[in-house]
Amino acid sequence: MKAALPRRPFAVSFWDGTRVEATEADTPTFAINSPEALAHVLRAPGELGLGRAYVLGLLDVDDIDKALRLVDTFESPKLSVAQVARLGAALVAACGVVRPPRPPASELRLTGERHTVGRDRRAVRYHYNAGNEFFALFLDTSMTYSCAYFQGGASTLEEAQQAKLALVCRKLALTEGERLLDVGCGWGSFAIHAARHHGVRVLGVTLSDRQVELGRERVREEGLEDLVELRVADYRELEGGQFDAISSIGMVEHVGEERIDLYMRTLHGLLAPGGRLLNHGIAKLMDFDTKDEGAFSERFVCPDGVPLPLSRIEAALERTGMVTRHVEGLPGDYAETLRHWTDRYEARYDDAVRLAGVERARVWRVYLRAARQGFLTGWASVYQVLADRPG
Repeated sequence: MKAALPRRPFAVSFWDGTRVEATEADTPTFAINSPEALAHVLRAPGELGLGRAYVLGLLDVDDIDKALRLVDTFESPKLSVAQVARLGAALVAACGVVRPPRPPASELRLTGERHTVGRDRRAVRYHYNAGNEFFALFLDTSMTYSCAYFQGGASTLEEAQQAKLALVCRKLALTEGERLLDVGCGWGSFAIHAARHHGVRVLGVTLSDRQVELGRERVREEGLEDLVELRVADYRELEGGQFDAISSIGMVEHVGEERIDLYMRTLHGLLAPGGRLLNHGIAKLMDFDTKDEGAFSERFVCPDGVPLPLSRIEAALERTGMVTRHVEGLPGDYAETLRHWTDRYEARYDDAVRLAGVERARVWRVYLRAARQGFLTGWASVYQVLADRPG
């Protein structure tokens, strides 16, 4: 390894006590706890193999944030054929001749055409089958699972999420008696807020049974059954009725390039003339040709979830005839939201293991940090796009 990697902004310790030191200061140390970790890397070189080894506890790192920054920036040197052969022989010698290791039990690999109704249901239910209690470990008390709004002076996550919900209501100019559709309603936080503070009648839809179950309970506790209906449904299954306003908060990331035009056409068709749409979603700022967020997220976190460029979302809106009135970017707010989520998660990590199992707990320990880094480094932003249907 020393010969192949003369510059090493990381250290590596092995299960037998041997160690390769870093050539730079203030770098992470990777601990390879078993030869099986190397076998995973051999089977699936790159992000997927490393991710599998980490999820199984075969690979650890002393500073996850530093490790993630390293993965984003490190460029390995080009190796000669002889160097590759020697490294391969050393890996085989370390692992022995064994069967390829099995992937972690928590890994999901979807099949079939992307973004069909059936495949989208499987993807969403995989993400949320960790359970409502698991997500409550790091979300605020309103269970709002999207970017909070800190720019107005909020000092706590709860305050910032309420500020975000109020911001969306102001942009949509909601008035009492109007009909609001909340697509991707989660646990009902925005539907409840809009009904309680503005007297609108809300239909919220999600593909997660568990979200609807808890959301309906929260609606009953608030005494808003006459104003709020939460339903398990796909946006493609909505028929009839026209809405004065539509909120799509954290939903567009799960639509995909394959369906973004259909998504916007569907929302346009559900809006009454003069109706308003607020689309709040993550947008990538680079890597425009990649079809997903990477093998780790695709298999362990958000299958088929991929942010689209803002220009692609705008194009889909414009093709329907809707007119954009306002665009606001909130990348710093999302980075701060994820900092709060990460701190809360770490404070209750043992509960995460108890509720979701050690594999999934380790997945989220990495994922929350990686998501934050995406906003800090400029890989992604989050935008609120306000548009209306001329009438």
